[in-house]
Amino acid sequence: MATLLEQIGGEAAVDAAVDIFYKKIIADDVVQPFFANTDMDSQSRKQKLFLTTVLNGTSKGALSYMRRVHKGLVHDQGLTDVHFDAVAHHLQGTLEELEVPTDLIGQIMESVGGMRDAVLDRDEAAAA
Repeated sequence: MATLLEQIGGEAAVDAAVDIFYKKIIADDVVQPFFANTDMDSQSRKQKLFLTTVLNGTSKGALSYMRRVHKGLVHDQGLTDVHFDAVAHHLQGTLEELEVPTDLIGQIMESVGGMRDAVLDRDEAAAA
């Protein structure tokens, strides 16, 4: 069975998606402040690598990674569900813009949703 990465068009599709995605993020006043001091070229490279890994089905350690890299944003800058939802919305919009099939968008968004508690540095039990 093909991986999600293969089904959406491989690394070229991820590259296009990340480029569109970050244009949406930077234009959004809700989440843009979190990227104000970010080297966006470096951020894009990291995101492309991360998405490629996750969509390949080799995401062991992804939750701990997401918790670690977002922890400061949660505790120092107030990253919340509102911001997570905005980012997820932009990802879904990007996938729709690229005409990724609906069932694949659903699978990708389900994976992203499964990272919410890690990104927001909270225990799953506490969020329930």
